[in-house]
Amino acid sequence: MFRTALRNVLAHKGRLLMTVLAVMLGVAFVSGTLVFTSTVSEAFQKSSEKGYSHVDVAVEPGDGKDAKDAAPGPPPNLTQQTLDKAEKLPGAASATGVVSGFTAVADKNGDLVGDGWGTRGANHYAGPDGTDPRYPMRDGRAPQKRGEIALDARTAERTGYRVGDTARMSVSGPVREETVVGVFTTDDGNVAAGGTLVLFDNATAQQLFAKPGEYTEIQLKAAAGTSQQELKKQAAGILPERAEAVTGQKLADEQSKMIEEQMSGMQTTMLAFAGISLFVGVFIIANTFTMLVAQRTRELALLRAVGASRRQVTRSVLVEAVSVGLVAAVAGLGAGVGIAVGLRALVGRLGAMPDGPLIVTPTTGAAALVVGVLVTVLAAWLPARRAAKIPPVAAMGSVHAPATTRSLVLRNTLGALLAGGGAALVLYATGMDDGKAPMGAGAALLLVGVFVLTPLLSRPLIAAAAPVLRLFKVSGRLARQNAVRNPRRTAATASALMIGLTLITGLTVVAGGVQQAIGKMAADSLKADYQVSMANFSPLSPDVEKKLSALDEVEASSPLRNSASRIDGETEYLTGVDGASIDQLLTLDFTQGSWAGVADGDKVVVDTTTARQHDWKIGSDFRVTYADGERGTLTVSGLYESNQLVRGIMLDTGTLTPHMAKVTDMQVMVKTQDGASAQVKDALEKALGNNPAVLVQDQQDISEDIAKMISLLLNILYGLLAMAVVVAVLGVVNTLAMSVFERGQEIGMLRAIGLDRRGVKRMVRLESLVISLFGGVLGIGLGVFLGWAVGELIAAAGLTTYALVLPWDRLAVFLGLAALVGVLAALWPARRAARLNMLAAIKTE
Repeated sequence: MFRTALRNVLAHKGRLLMTVLAVMLGVAFVSGTLVFTSTVSEAFQKSSEKGYSHVDVAVEPGDGKDAKDAAPGPPPNLTQQTLDKAEKLPGAASATGVVSGFTAVADKNGDLVGDGWGTRGANHYAGPDGTDPRYPMRDGRAPQKRGEIALDARTAERTGYRVGDTARMSVSGPVREETVVGVFTTDDGNVAAGGTLVLFDNATAQQLFAKPGEYTEIQLKAAAGTSQQELKKQAAGILPERAEAVTGQKLADEQSKMIEEQMSGMQTTMLAFAGISLFVGVFIIANTFTMLVAQRTRELALLRAVGASRRQVTRSVLVEAVSVGLVAAVAGLGAGVGIAVGLRALVGRLGAMPDGPLIVTPTTGAAALVVGVLVTVLAAWLPARRAAKIPPVAAMGSVHAPATTRSLVLRNTLGALLAGGGAALVLYATGMDDGKAPMGAGAALLLVGVFVLTPLLSRPLIAAAAPVLRLFKVSGRLARQNAVRNPRRTAATASALMIGLTLITGLTVVAGGVQQAIGKMAADSLKADYQVSMANFSPLSPDVEKKLSALDEVEASSPLRNSASRIDGETEYLTGVDGASIDQLLTLDFTQGSWAGVADGDKVVVDTTTARQHDWKIGSDFRVTYADGERGTLTVSGLYESNQLVRGIMLDTGTLTPHMAKVTDMQVMVKTQDGASAQVKDALEKALGNNPAVLVQDQQDISEDIAKMISLLLNILYGLLAMAVVVAVLGVVNTLAMSVFERGQEIGMLRAIGLDRRGVKRMVRLESLVISLFGGVLGIGLGVFLGWAVGELIAAAGLTTYALVLPWDRLAVFLGLAALVGVLAALWPARRAARLNMLAAIKTE
């Protein structure tokens, strides 16, 4: 039986090719994901270890969580006095003061370079010999005074700056023009990840990122014979209040752990889509083995007649599945490594990955083999079980018993129960505050239920296409009859496409609703014509608001200024606004009270959620501890409904600003005399020095930004789901090819009685088109329903402006995509059917 099974694999290798390809694609996705994420994770971890190779102990301002009486604001920076003490520790060979912060760099074309929070500036801390061992200079020298900078080598290459050039940059808003005096090399992980690093002289860096004489960190290098733990104990004796000492090894381990968690999230997402592709592949495998078993009915019956047991017949089919799975797994592993190499090269060209070897772990190889073999065997088990139940006498005459009425009733009943239960669970979840878990379970049940019911649904839905198919005369009628001849086969083929289109449609519906909701929320909440912020939404200098308010075009302006505070023993963030002009810039849905009195200094407006937590009402007084530790009393003058853009406690900047150690704004709102226009926007940008690090956005710009982010996310998801669609195409090709083989005698008879080759091709193509559109209609319908249900959850979670948006243009594209799948999938099977020799086909048994 084992030899027979292997012979069958070799005899039917052409028929099994599409199955191998389907499994191989899924395995390639899995193994490629594992190899790529392992490679990236290892490269970043090695880079982070190099970045901390010069640090044995770091002294940092602590978070102060354990200090109950500490001020709620950020901990104070480290002073020069602490650095002097650190240098005198007996176990310290050297001590380096570090100060750093966000710094945006523009290239020679005025475009920003770097990668968000990875765009940093820091100090060059010159040692006794005038050098900083962290940043060895490749060209030029280190910055020594205001107006001089040094760039890391990667940034210099990307921007084209050389020693002597003038670079434009921004730290917190105002444009700075600095002279490049040096280019250095570094193992900094942020630079390796695509960020930028700019070095200033020590005094300038302190003015930009802290205060004169202050540092954000002190790094200690241990003397010979002193361990990191010993040096940490010594450093504990000089720690100021709320500061802490951490070993370099711990810092490296924490960064490695953070990188691993980030990679884990990406890996989980990619593996989820690989799982979807494999799940779709299950339908193809099951379909293939079902058809193979049906075609070998007489052969299997003969084996039963000469003494083979049911178990042996089942095992022979499963041996074929194992053989197919092994071939697909090995090929998939090789293809996965190739995918990982390609991704690594692509990411490397973008300058966002440190150098490192390709990592192919034994776990990856084992996972590929297990996934490939296990998926194939599980999908082939049911056809194998059916093969063993073939009655030998009936099968000798090639009469394989069709599905009984009882089995069909049982299948349809089970499908109706699953689909009904899933739909009910989805509807129930839409009314819950946190219905994600029941929503997911209901969606899964619904999909399974519809799959089980698909044979029942195929006849009426495909019958609906009959009027169109009649236009193609004989070919059209034959195509319709062939599509419903074997409902289970049609269902399995269409379901593969249905799953992919369900996910794609659902994501598109949700994304469209979210985009419109956020745009509407911005329009309803903002009276301001413009919103000004840093490109990466880091803190903005208060000088920006001062420059804008001084313009003739500006009618009103207000900063949004955040600071931590402690209220009733809990940390709450206060938002400072210009109490006199905020009513002209922001629209709040007040349930009680108004902005009146906020400009006086001791009044606040609070969102209703926060007010309920503290049991506040209009006129309630409460005690607050500001960021600097000082205490005050505030009075509630207004309660408003929060949304995703506006929430929290808002008060006048005149009250909040004196308690902030460093005054910064998150954004500035601006209302102009003539409203938003291209000329006014140009005037605002010109006033800020045409700074590429600062965004000046009107409401349309905000909506377009949201649309771009959502479109980017959707395109990534479409790319990942494309694998499932490709697998579905292979399924349609496989089904049609094997169906053509199975109906060879019938096609020969049709040719003999007058159907020409063109008619045969048209028949196969129309059959493929009908099956694909059937899957497409089911997928789009389910996707719209699940997209609506997820939208209801989003609205319940706080996005109250969410409403169902049906993107008819994209839905039409998806239906067209389903039709295209049918047309392309039929090319080879149709050509093969048309080329059958009619006399040889008629004689085929």
